[in-house]
Amino acid sequence: MLGRLNIAGLAGDGGEQWPEQDVSVNAFDCYRELANVAMGQAADLLARLLDVFVVLPVPNVNLFDPGELSMALSAATRSGSGAAVCQGYMSPGIAGEALLIFNDTSIPNLARLMKYRGELDESAKSELLLDTGNILIGACLKGIADQLDTRFSQGHPTVLGQHRDIDALVENSKARGSRTLAIEICYTIEDYDISCDLLLLFTEDSMTSLNEKMAPLINA
Repeated sequence: MLGRLNIAGLAGDGGEQWPEQDVSVNAFDCYRELANVAMGQAADLLARLLDVFVVLPVPNVNLFDPGELSMALSAATRSGSGAAVCQGYMSPGIAGEALLIFNDTSIPNLARLMKYRGELDESAKSELLLDTGNILIGACLKGIADQLDTRFSQGHPTVLGQHRDIDALVENSKARGSRTLAIEICYTIEDYDISCDLLLLFTEDSMTSLNEKMAPLINA
């Protein structure tokens, strides 16, 4: 299982106090609750489709300076390798990318869970990853969009690579020149030894629209 992202040592007091950005602790709590509801809906869909029990921890929320996202991923994954599915999304005032990251060891177990028959070559693995990405990313984004009363336009998902260092997988996708709001959602299917991290990466400019749409919760 991938490690949780934690940049408390990089970002200040618990990664939640940001003197250069108007992001209160209450706002981070609202981002967590937003993700918590969405991840629950995505997990419920996955559980019903595959008849499994999905373990869900509390979502992790951080604001990363340029370069910190790669550093945090490198520390969290502990030199693991795997594959990632990337999908861009946007709505008025909001833009970002979703990254669904699997360890290499989870992919054969994912094939077994989805009752894949045939040789598990690179093409088959890519198909499995894309199918899983469509379920989890799509359901999670829909859950967030419904709560924000908006609608995301989604790009085509792509597999960034296989058997590569996980921190290198996001090198071409991370935001450059600005900070990134990262919401990390970990999914685990214990009976099949499958775990993956879903990272929703929002541009710093998106936070203005996100905060406006969440204002009733942030100011409660």
